[in-house]
Amino acid sequence: MKVEGVDNYIALNSLDSMPKIIKNDNDAKLKEQTDKFEAFFIKKVLDISIKSDNSLFPKGAGDEIYRSMYNDALSDKLSGRFGFSELLFNFLKQRG
Repeated sequence: MKVEGVDNYIALNSLDSMPKIIKNDNDAKLKEQTDKFEAFFIKKVLDISIKSDNSLFPKGAGDEIYRSMYNDALSDKLSGRFGFSELLFNFLKQRG
């Protein structure tokens, strides 16, 4: 994927080697939810920051749909990698 001269392929593929903190089924479910929250947060940031006249997608009837789908896919791939999910996971795990 390329966005305005930025190659995301290397960055996204290097994220797969990040360490995991899952120990049991409950941890896996909690981590999944905290990753989804982080994906939501990242999507909101992308929705705000990737608004330009030099769009990745041409202006047309489906412009906003394609932009939203791209931001969804990117935020899902990046979720769990920025640290917000891990912070929230650890906080909720300590709170019981």
